Amino acid sequence: MKKPEQIPILLVEDNYNDVLLIKRAFRKAQINPPISIVSDGEEAIAYLSREGKYADSATYPFPLLILLDLKLPRRSGLEVLSWIRQQPKLKRLLVVILTSSAENSDLERAYDIGINSYLVKPVDFQDFVSLIQLIDAYWLKLNQMPQSLNI
Repeated sequence: MKKPEQIPILLVEDNYNDVLLIKRAFRKAQINPPISIVSDGEEAIAYLSREGKYADSATYPFPLLILLDLKLPRRSGLEVLSWIRQQPKLKRLLVVILTSSAENSDLERAYDIGINSYLVKPVDFQDFVSLIQLIDAYWLKLNQMPQSLNI
C-alpha cells in the first residue's frame, strides 16, 4: 500500500476560494499528497472514467480518496456519488463529502447512497487545518483500504 503522502486525492470543488483554503490547510498541516482538482460533477466523472485529457495517468493519478462538495454545477455531489457507487470498479472508492451544507436531508441522502464520511467545512481556518489533519490521520494513515482500489 502507498505511503500517506503518496495517496492521490481528487478534490471536487467549484468554489475557487474553498480550493485555495483547502490547499492552504494541507500546506499548513504539512501534508502533501498529490491533489488533483476538478470543478464540477461532469468533470469528476470524466476524471474517474479516464476520459479525454484525464486518460494520462501520469498527469492525473487515479485517486484513492475523493473529497467531494455537494453543491456543484452540471452534476451535484450526490449525483457523482451515486454514479461512483454504480461502477463495479469504483464502488469501493473512498468518498468523503466536504461541504458547507449541514442540512440533515443532504446528510441522510449521502449516507443512503454510500458515502464513507460527511464533513462540514469549518469557518475558522485553524479548525480547517485541524479537520485536514484528522482526514490525514484517519483516511490516509489508519484506514485500511481495499486492495481493489489500486487501479
